[in-house]
Amino acid sequence: MRVVIVEDSAVLAEGLNLLLSTSGFEVVATVDQAAPFLKIVEEGGTDAAVVDIRLPPTFRDEGVQAALAARRLVPGLPVLVFSQYVEQVYARELLSDGRGGVGYLLKDRVSRVGDFIDALKRVAAGGTAIDPDVIGQLLVRRDSPLTRLTAREREVLEQMAQGLSNAEIAAKLVVTERAVHKHIGNIFAKLDLDPGDSGHRRVRAVLTYLDA
Repeated sequence: MRVVIVEDSAVLAEGLNLLLSTSGFEVVATVDQAAPFLKIVEEGGTDAAVVDIRLPPTFRDEGVQAALAARRLVPGLPVLVFSQYVEQVYARELLSDGRGGVGYLLKDRVSRVGDFIDALKRVAAGGTAIDPDVIGQLLVRRDSPLTRLTAREREVLEQMAQGLSNAEIAAKLVVTERAVHKHIGNIFAKLDLDPGDSGHRRVRAVLTYLDA
């Protein structure tokens, strides 16, 4: 899998390069600004990107704007935002564009290398990997379809947004896998997700959550 790293910290960029290279990824480039990143994406040969939010020259939101631009150039390009900050406006647009293949992890909260690698693999496969703190800042509107869900169903959906499987959700919430399966079925029904679209309903449910 060919990955581009977009990170202005030389130390962190080198660390990510080494980590991904030794974990079976091919790092095709490491850049510290949006323009060269977008040029690489436009030229093709990129399977996924790990992008920081605050990049030169203003160190505000260049990274997440570049991620959005990259996904316009290559629809559905898997992007994992890896940052210390939550940029709410552009983050919401990125996470809820309806295509999947997105993640948003906070640097200070990734405590294990394996968790980061697993998150990148989920995103590259078209899934999601969202830090709970990011979810907490993208608050739910009162007119959201999520108001139809019970507290437990919301809790299950939040775990789905983090990329957890049914078995992992069951273990975390200390319930049976059968109970999780039932809750997810209720979530799909209440969010009006087509039963015939079973292969994508999980991602669509998460995107509905984030879009709200």
